[in-house]
Amino acid sequence: MRLYTKTDINHTVLERWKKDAFEKFGEILADDQKLFPCIPATLGQKLNRFHYGFVSCPYEESSAKQLACLLEDYSKCYRVTEHYSSLIIFYELSLEISKNRSVEHYQQLFWGQLNQISELDHVEWPSHIPTDPYDPLWEFCFHGEQYFIYCATPSHKNRMSRYFPYFMLAITPRFVLESFHSAPSHAEKIKRKIRKRLADYDSILVHPDLNIYGQKDNFEWKQYFLPDDDTTPLKCPFNHNKKKTSKD
Repeated sequence: MRLYTKTDINHTVLERWKKDAFEKFGEILADDQKLFPCIPATLGQKLNRFHYGFVSCPYEESSAKQLACLLEDYSKCYRVTEHYSSLIIFYELSLEISKNRSVEHYQQLFWGQLNQISELDHVEWPSHIPTDPYDPLWEFCFHGEQYFIYCATPSHKNRMSRYFPYFMLAITPRFVLESFHSAPSHAEKIKRKIRKRLADYDSILVHPDLNIYGQKDNFEWKQYFLPDDDTTPLKCPFNHNKKKTSKD
C-alpha cells in the first residue's frame, strides 16, 4: 500500500478502476458548470495538496488494514502540504455490486471501516478529545491525530454532494481545518458560498446536521455520513467505549 499525489498518479500505470476513480474525482471537482459545493476541496485538488489511496473491496477483511496503513502514513506527512490537505480514499467495488446497494448499506460499511481501523490503532486516543461522541468536542482520531471524515457513495441520488461512482472517503485533519478558520471573516464568506452551492447542487435542502465543530448543538459524527434525506441517526455507530486515553 502506498500514498499517491496527483503527480504520482499521472506518471504511474494503475489498474483501470483506480485510474477511473481518480479521473472521475478530478472531473467532479473541476466542473465549472456544476460547481462542487466544498470550495476548499476544489482548491486542494487544483493545488495538488491531496494524497490518494486505493483500498480493496470493503467486504474484504484486508480493506480496514489497508486503510489503517494509509491513514497512518498520511498522518506523518500531511503537515508538509498543510493548507487544503486531505487524504482521498477510493474503494474497489464492481459496478454491479455498487448499484444494488442502499445508502443505509453503505452507511454500515462506513462505520464498520472506522470501527475496525480504530481497533487497529496502536496510538492512544488523544487525552484532550472526549471519547463520548455526544460531546461537541468529539471527533474521530487515529494515530494521535484528529480528523473530519466525509463519505460519498454510488447510491446517493438526492444529495448529489455525497454522490460518487465509487465508495469514497475524504479525510481532513483538524489541523488543516483550523488553518482555514484562522481568518474568521474570510472563512465566514466561504461558508456562505458553500451553503449557496449546496442548495444549487442537491435536490433537497441542506441537511440539518451540518454544523460547526465545538458548538453545543453540534455532533461531528452525524456529518461524516449524511443520508439521502433529512433523517438523522439516533445512535452513534462508533464503538467509542473500546478506545482508551492516556488518562484511563
